[in-house]
Amino acid sequence: MARITASRKQLKPDPKFGSLVAAKFVNCLMWDGKKSTAYRAFYDALDILATRFTDKPSIEVFTEALENVKPNIEVRSKRVGGASYQVPMPVPKNRQQALAIRWILTAVRDKKGKPIAEKLADELTAAYKKEGTAYTKRENVHRMAEANKAFAHFAF
Repeated sequence: MARITASRKQLKPDPKFGSLVAAKFVNCLMWDGKKSTAYRAFYDALDILATRFTDKPSIEVFTEALENVKPNIEVRSKRVGGASYQVPMPVPKNRQQALAIRWILTAVRDKKGKPIAEKLADELTAAYKKEGTAYTKRENVHRMAEANKAFAHFAF
């Protein structure tokens, strides 16, 4: 019987750009195991980005948008003597990527009335310009960490 390994070990780069991040993004975008549909939506979104940003390759716009959404710090709950404190903590690299992907896809899925490729292109454009729902989520997380800086000495 074959053991199931972590996605990071099995992950193969996407066929068009050879990017592991793009492959991970498509895996998170995929529903019901329909990877070809997820790839089609992703590549259609990148084609739309290519028309919007003629000076840069669309995969660079995608990676920069993802970088802009990644949080550097977040709050974690810590119980100290019967009270719970929101303690600001740095975010590990793999969690930064996972959160950024999750926030972008949540923002895309919450929008209604357009094809997924258009919604994804819109959200990636907004994230690239440091605006939009996913970027706002990141800013809120950072603001929360800043507000709870007084509890930083409780860091585990």
